[in-house]
Amino acid sequence: MLNRLKEVSSLIKKNSTIFSLLAIAGILYWNYYTSMPQSYSKLDTDTTEFSTERALKHLKIISEKPHYVGSEAHAEVGEYLIDQLNELGLKAHTQEGYNINARGVFNKSINILARIEGREKGKALLLLSHYDSGASTSLGASDDGNGVVTILESVRAFLARGKQPKNDIIILFSDAEELGLKGAQLFVDEHPWAKNIGLVINFEARGSGGPSYTLMETNDGNKELIKHFSRANPKYPVANSLTYSIYKMLPNDTDLTVFRENGDIEGFNFAFIDDHFDYHTAFDSYDRLDRTSLEHQGTYLMPLISYFSEANLSELKNKEDYIFFNLPVLKLIYYPFSWIFPLLILAFVLFFFLVGYGLKMKKLVFSKLFLGFIPLLISLIICTVIGYFGWGILTGIYPHYNDFRQGFTYNGYLYIGAFVALCLSVCFWTYGRFKHITTENLLVAPVLIWLIINTLVGLYLKGAAYFIIPVIITLIAFYILIHQEKPNKLLLFLCIVPGLLILTPFLKMFPVALGLRMMVSTTLFTALIFGISLPVFGYFKRQKLIGTIAFVISLVFFIGAHFKSGFNTTDRAKPNSLVYILDADQERAIWGTYDTQLDDWVTQNMGDQIKDRRTMDPESVIGRYGPEILNYMSDAPFKNILPPIIEIEKDTLIEEKRLLKINISSQRNVNRQDLFINRDLKIYRASVNGVPFSEDHLKNHRGRLLSHIMSNNNSVVLELEIPKKNDNVEMTLYESSYDLLENPQFSVLPRPKNSIPMAFRLNDGIIVKKSIPVK
Repeated sequence: MLNRLKEVSSLIKKNSTIFSLLAIAGILYWNYYTSMPQSYSKLDTDTTEFSTERALKHLKIISEKPHYVGSEAHAEVGEYLIDQLNELGLKAHTQEGYNINARGVFNKSINILARIEGREKGKALLLLSHYDSGASTSLGASDDGNGVVTILESVRAFLARGKQPKNDIIILFSDAEELGLKGAQLFVDEHPWAKNIGLVINFEARGSGGPSYTLMETNDGNKELIKHFSRANPKYPVANSLTYSIYKMLPNDTDLTVFRENGDIEGFNFAFIDDHFDYHTAFDSYDRLDRTSLEHQGTYLMPLISYFSEANLSELKNKEDYIFFNLPVLKLIYYPFSWIFPLLILAFVLFFFLVGYGLKMKKLVFSKLFLGFIPLLISLIICTVIGYFGWGILTGIYPHYNDFRQGFTYNGYLYIGAFVALCLSVCFWTYGRFKHITTENLLVAPVLIWLIINTLVGLYLKGAAYFIIPVIITLIAFYILIHQEKPNKLLLFLCIVPGLLILTPFLKMFPVALGLRMMVSTTLFTALIFGISLPVFGYFKRQKLIGTIAFVISLVFFIGAHFKSGFNTTDRAKPNSLVYILDADQERAIWGTYDTQLDDWVTQNMGDQIKDRRTMDPESVIGRYGPEILNYMSDAPFKNILPPIIEIEKDTLIEEKRLLKINISSQRNVNRQDLFINRDLKIYRASVNGVPFSEDHLKNHRGRLLSHIMSNNNSVVLELEIPKKNDNVEMTLYESSYDLLENPQFSVLPRPKNSIPMAFRLNDGIIVKKSIPVK
C-alpha cells in the first residue's frame, strides 16, 4: 500500500501541471455546483415542505398567456391568485387605485393581499412579488411568475405545519411593477398595512435560470439584515456585498425599492439572471424556466419564513454596514466595514515586510522585481483591448446581435468562454517569455496592483472590499515562495483556491448582468486573477504550450458561437418588430421597425420601398415614437383607424398663468396613450383625472409628459398650468394598441417560428398620432 501511494505521489509530481489544471477545473465546477440545487422537489414531497412541482402547477396556469396590465389575461391571473389564497384559508382582498410615478406613468393598479395573523402585536413580515408580465408578448413565467408561485407554495407548506407565527405575515402580489413599480407605490403610500411592516422578502428574475442572488435594500446599515439572514441558514446562499453595490448604481429597480425609499422598510431581493436573452420575451415561458432555479427560490423562502415569522422585526435597523460574501461549505462570511482599512493596512505591512525579507534572503532582486511588471502590464493591456474592442468587432461581423435588447445573445456563454480562454492564452504566452524570472519576483507586481485596487475599492466601492481576502492569502504563498528552498506545491495550490472561489464567479456574472458589451470586465478580471494565481501558474513548465492550448480552446468556443449565431425554429428565434403608425393630421401612414437588421418577415410586410431613417429629415419622420427611434420605415396604406377625441374644455388666463383643461377619449380599444410636449415648456402644475404629477417629473419630463396605461378604455382629463406668455406649445398624442397581427383591417403575415417580438419596444402595435390644437 505504501509503495502504491509513493507511485501515485511520483506520478502527480511528474505531471503536476496537468493535475493542477484538472484540480482547478474541479474546484471551479464544485464552486458553481454547490451554489444552487442540482435537482428539484417532486409532487410527493412532504406537504409541510416546499415542492417545486407543486409550484409549477400554478406557474403553468399563470404563464399561459401574456398578462400585462390592461389585458384580459391580467385580470384572469388576478382572479386565479385570489382563489388560491382563499383556498389556503386566507381572506384575500384587493387594493385598487390610480397613481402617477416619477416617469409620468398613469394607470389603475390592482394589488392582491392576504394576511396570516400572528400570536403577538408587532411588526409584520411581508412576502412580495408582482403578478403582471412585462412586454405585450412576454409570458412572464420567470418575471415574475416564479416569485408568485414560490410564495404560494411556501405559504401553503408553512400553513400545513399548523403553527401560528409570532408575527403577522402579509402576502402582497403587487400590480404594475413593469410600468414603474406602480402597485408597490400604491401600497406603500396608501394602504394602512404598510405602516406596520418590519421586513420585506421580494422575489424577482431577469432571466430564466441560474443561481438566485441575494440583494439587500436598506437606508441604514446592513449589519442586522446580514446577521439575521445568516442565522436563518438558507441552504444555498449566493450573496456578496459587491453585487448590491453595483445594483445600486444601475437604473434597475424592483418593488422593494419603493418600500425602502417611500417607507424606510428594509428587505431582501432574490433574483436569478442567467439566460438573460429570455427576459421580457415570449421565451419567458413555463417550459424554459430552469426548475432548479425555482427550487433555489424555495430553499430561500422556507427557512426565512420560519425564522423571520418569529424574530423581532423591530430590531433590524442599524447604522453599521457589513462586508459579506459566500463560499462553499462555509456559506456566508461577513465582517464590518470598519475592518476594511485595518485589513488593507495589514496587507500593505505584510507585503513590504515580505519584500524586505525576500531581498534580505536574496530570493528577490530589485531588477527582477521591476521586470516582473512588464508581463503583468502587457497582459492587462492586451486583455483590456480584447474585451473593449472584441465585442464591437463581433457585432460588426454579426450585426443582428444588436437586436438583442437585453444585451445578451443566445450564444453569449460561448463568447464568455472564448474571451476567458483567449485572455488566459495571452497571459500564459506573455509570462512564458519571462521564465528566467522566478515566481516570487513575478508575484510582486500583481500583489501590488491588487493592493492598489483594494485601496480604491475601500474609498469608492466598499462592497468589493472583501477582495482583500485572496490578496492576504496570496501573501502567505509569497512567504512560502521566499522562505522555502523548495516550496510546497500543495500549500501554494491551497493558497490560490480562495481567490478562485471568490473572484471567478464574476467572469460570468458581469457580462450576463451588464450585457456582453461589458466583456471588458471579464477580460480584465481574467488577467488580474491570473496574476494572483502565479504561485501555481508560475511553476508550470510549458506555459507557452498551455497558452497555445488555451488559444485553441478559445477558437473552439468562437467557432461554436459562430454555428449558433443564427436562428432556428426552436430555441434561438430572431427578435424583430413591426408597427403601423397613422398620422391623423396629415392622413398618411407608415410601417416602421426598430430592427437594425431586417429579416424576410419584416421586409415582406413593409414592402419594397423601405427607407433608412438616417437618410430622412428627422422633422419629417412621423414614425418617431418618443425616444423609441424607428430604424426603417416605408409608406403604408391609410386605414380607417378612428383617432382619439381631443377637446379643449378650458383655456383661461389667471394672472401670469395659463390654465388648460383637455379631455382625451378613445374611439377604439387601445392599450396606452403617450402625450408629448415640447421639452422647453415650463409647467407649474399638472394633473390627470385629478391625480397630480410630481414636481420632479414636471421639471425633468424630457418631452414625454404622460404615459397612460389603459385598463378599461377610460377617458382622461389633463389639467396644465403654464406661463401666460408662451406661444410655443406643442402637444402630440400617440394612441397605441397591440393588435396589429389580429386586426381585421390588416393582412400582416404570421410571424414565423424562428422569430419572436423584440423586447423593450412597443411591438405589433397600431399607433395613431394626433396633434392637440393648443395655440
